[in-house]
Amino acid sequence: MLETILNHRSIRKYKPDPVHPDLLKEILLAGTRASTTGNMQVYSMIVTADKAAKEKLWEAHFKQDMVKEAPVIVTFCADFNRFNLWCEARKAKPGYDNFLSFMTAAIDALLVAQNVALAAEAKGLGICYLGTTTYNADKIIEILNLPKAVVPVAAFPIGYPDENPELTDRLPLEAVVHYEQYSEFSPGDIKILYGDKEKMPFYQELLKINDKETLAQIFTDIRYTKSDNIKYSQSFLKVLKDQGFMNNE
Repeated sequence: MLETILNHRSIRKYKPDPVHPDLLKEILLAGTRASTTGNMQVYSMIVTADKAAKEKLWEAHFKQDMVKEAPVIVTFCADFNRFNLWCEARKAKPGYDNFLSFMTAAIDALLVAQNVALAAEAKGLGICYLGTTTYNADKIIEILNLPKAVVPVAAFPIGYPDENPELTDRLPLEAVVHYEQYSEFSPGDIKILYGDKEKMPFYQELLKINDKETLAQIFTDIRYTKSDNIKYSQSFLKVLKDQGFMNNE
């Protein structure tokens, strides 16, 4: 399993070969063995294989073709709906219509998603997390007919890879690990930790193509701009309110 983790690649091109239902069930079952807050399992997995439904999800995921090409898309949702219904049916009054409860359920869902991803990769399948899940959560809620107290937080295709991309770069361990307490970074530290990344030919070419001075500007000015962050933040906060997770009084 450690080798599987260390060799993770985001797969964006898939063969049309279907994933056998028994194999898919085994992979999803592995997801349910993830850690979960209080053993509540406040998450749901929505499996989409229907061509027409995947076409709608393709639109919501910024028309990324892997959504249509892969045989299966799995959407992972923070889900207190089922738990609330159980509480009400058992003479218990649920108090899970607040932001903390959303975070609890979102963490559960993300832990499950990573278990599913690892299980799929261990079986020779590929995945690629779709960051657009929260960007267009409102559209995905409509497509998947999600009730109140259910919010999509992650999604990825599952299928047999039709490419073998190089491993993507990662910052050195010293950039992400702190011992005992957080150690603030000096300008010199930042220069060292990001130095190798900034020198890579791939990123140097990006600078030329986008006419930018630094790699950081690619992120702030093009990939993840302040205006987009605010736009999608407002949209997602509305989703949380509409789905009943913002009763914080």
